[in-house]
This record gives sequence, structure tokens and C-alpha cells, in this order.
Amino acid sequence: MEILDLPFYQFLTAILSIIMIDLVLAGDNAIVIGLACRNLPKKQQFKAICLGTAGAVVIRILATLAIVWLLKIKGLMLGGGILLVYIAYNLLAKPQVDDNVKCHDSLLSAVGTIIVADAVMGIDNILAIAGASHGSYILVIIGLSISIPIMVFGSTIIIRLIDRFPIIIDIGAAVIAYTAGKMITQEPMLQNIFVHLELKYILIGIIVIGVLVLGRYSKQSYEAKSY
Repeated sequence: MEILDLPFYQFLTAILSIIMIDLVLAGDNAIVIGLACRNLPKKQQFKAICLGTAGAVVIRILATLAIVWLLKIKGLMLGGGILLVYIAYNLLAKPQVDDNVKCHDSLLSAVGTIIVADAVMGIDNILAIAGASHGSYILVIIGLSISIPIMVFGSTIIIRLIDRFPIIIDIGAAVIAYTAGKMITQEPMLQNIFVHLELKYILIGIIVIGVLVLGRYSKQSYEAKSY
């Protein structure tokens, strides 16, 4: 059984990867939304979240589709994969909170902040989702359409779950690292190297394990220095 010219298991894996990547990387974006809207009257907060997120969604979909197209250029799959390895590592190594997001008293200012901040902070999401989409524009749209409503309305729950079950971060980092490994091994310039599937999956495994081990080690070292 094939969907969008992909075997069913690849289609399902791609959709689940896109959703997982978007949710795990959505923590900072959820914080941005909360900070930008916290000084608005309660009646306007939900409206600002909906309008700001709608604008951010449009920009994100267009940017992701552009990246999917760009990744077809030789060399960019390799570069994107290497960048994703760093993103996955950084997700584990140093949890970051953006203290530079200003809160606003007006609806329009809050909406503008959400859209601009999401566009800047969503680069990692865009690249990871583009890499997980197997070059399919429809998969990008389906995956984002499923994950974005969950991100918006469940962002607080997601943050609480991550605080309660830190292993979610590890799973997300592993998914991103796996996507990075697939991008690197699918680079047209390296197709002669990865003729055998065994070599392909050995490299992907090394990348995933390396990211998880080094990321956790760096985080422990970072926390030890903080005390």
C-alpha cells in the first residue's frame, strides 16, 4: 500500500516524525506566545494567540516548502543534515529560554511579536520538518496541519510534560538526529558511498547515539558548572 508514492510505513513514519519534531521544538515558541501576550486583557489574549499563530503558520508553511525545494540542490542535504545534528545536540546540551521577548499592551504589537519571533526561532523546526518530509510538499502541509493546533492549544501541557518527563527531549533529539542521518546518507553527492544499506544505517545509528551521549554529557557538565 502506497500513499503519495511512499510505502505506508514511510508515510506514517514521516508524519509522526514531523509531529514529534514540531512539538519538541515548540517549547521556545510557546514561551514566546506567553511572554508576548501576558500583559494583554484576558479577552484579547486568546485572540492574539490565534491571530499571531495563524500568521506564523502561513510563514512557516511557505518557508518549509521553500526549504524542501532547496534541499533538492546538490550539497544542501549534506549541509542541512550537519546543521540538524547540531540542533539535536543543542536541544539536549543547553536548554535555552529567550528572555529578550517583550510583552505588549496592544493586540497588534503582540501579534507582530509572535509572528516575527516564531519566524526567527522556527528555523530549526523548518529545517527538521523539511528533512523528514521525503521531499513531499503534501507531507509538510499534512504534518504541520496536525501538529500546529496541538502546539497552540496544548503548548502549556507540552511544557509541563517535558518538565515532568525529561525523556521526551531525548526522544525528540533522537528523532531529529535520525532525520539528520537520513539527510546526510541521501545526499546525491555521497550516493556512491552509501550504496549498501548496512553502511547507511550504521552511520545513522552512530549519529543518533553520538548526539544522545554527547548531548547528555554536555548538559551534565553545564549544570555542574552552574552550581
